[in-house]
Amino acid sequence: MNRRDAVLTLSAAAATLSGCATEAPNKPAFVLVHGAWHGGWCWDRLRPLLAAAGHAVHTPTLPGQGERAGELSASIDLATHIDALAAYIDAQHASPVVLVGHSYAGFVISGVADRMPSAIRKLVYLDSLVPDSGHSVSSDIPAANWDGLLALARQHGRGIGIPPLPLAAFGVATPEDVAWVGNRLTLQPLGTFSQALALRNPLGNGLPKTYIDCNLPAMASLAGYKGKVRGQPGWRVETLATGHDAMVLAPKALADLLLGLV
Repeated sequence: MNRRDAVLTLSAAAATLSGCATEAPNKPAFVLVHGAWHGGWCWDRLRPLLAAAGHAVHTPTLPGQGERAGELSASIDLATHIDALAAYIDAQHASPVVLVGHSYAGFVISGVADRMPSAIRKLVYLDSLVPDSGHSVSSDIPAANWDGLLALARQHGRGIGIPPLPLAAFGVATPEDVAWVGNRLTLQPLGTFSQALALRNPLGNGLPKTYIDCNLPAMASLAGYKGKVRGQPGWRVETLATGHDAMVLAPKALADLLLGLV
C-alpha cells in the first residue's frame, strides 16, 4: 500500500474506527494514538471512562498496525502515519481535540501538531518519545540496539516489520493482560522507525504540552526523553505509578489524569 492509499483508507474509515461518543458542548474530544506494535484496541479499557464523562473518544489504528496489519508494506513510514492521522482528524470535522500519543506516537502527534495546530487544543505525551527535528526513532537509540532490531526484522518480519518487544517491557505481567495484549501485538513498519521527523516549527507548535511519566516500573529507554521535558518552559509533567502500557494497566487512574487536564 502506498502513502496516498493509506491516508485515504484511514480517512474513509474514520467514522467506523473512531469508537466515539457524541461530543458534549464545551467538552473537547480525545484522539488517542497508540504506540508501536499496538492498535486502536489498546484503549478499550480507557475509552468508556472518558466517554462516560461526556467526551467523544477516537481511537484510530495507524496503517500497517493492529487490525490493519494486513496493509504492512515497505512503503509505510513515519510520514505515512503523520499523513494518515492528520487526515483522520480533519475528517472528523470536530472542534479542537486533545491529542494523546503513547510511546512511539510521540513522533506522530508532533508531526501532526506541526502541520495543523488549529485542530488541536492540547498535546499529551503518554510515556512517549519526545522527538527533535531531524531525528528518527532509530537515531535516538544505541546503534547496537538498532542493529538488533534490524536483524529481527530480517528474520521474523520479512525485512519490513519489527517484531514486538517482550511484554515485560510494557509492564504487562498478569495472565489476563498477557493474554489480551500478547495476542494482539503486530509487526511495526520498519520505515516508521528509520525515517527522520522534519518539523517546520518548534516542537508542539505553541500548543500546551503535557508529559505523563509512567514510572512503576519505568521504561529505561525513555529516561532521556523524560529528563529533557522536566523543568522546561511550556511543559507540564505528571507522574503515574504504573507501567508503560498505562491504558491497559491503570485505565481509571489514567482517565482521571486526562480528565483533570481538560
